[in-house]
Amino acid sequence: MDPIYNGMPAADLGAEGWRKPWSGGNGGNCIEAMKLADGRVAVRQSADPDGPALIYTTSEIAAFIQGAKAGQADFLLT
Repeated sequence: MDPIYNGMPAADLGAEGWRKPWSGGNGGNCIEAMKLADGRVAVRQSADPDGPALIYTTSEIAAFIQGAKAGQADFLLT
């Protein structure tokens, strides 16, 4: 079984390596991301660093970022 899994406690991934690529003027509520050794990406809520981590493949993250850049996620803002 993979020791890194979707929904695992983010604290189990360690405290080092988390970055806030989508930080903004939102009162400190940010999404943090960490590139894992195998290329996958972990994402967590900065306000809950011990909460669950969502684990995405490189392809999933690329599709999300490309879609967001193309405006496909704009519905989330309205």
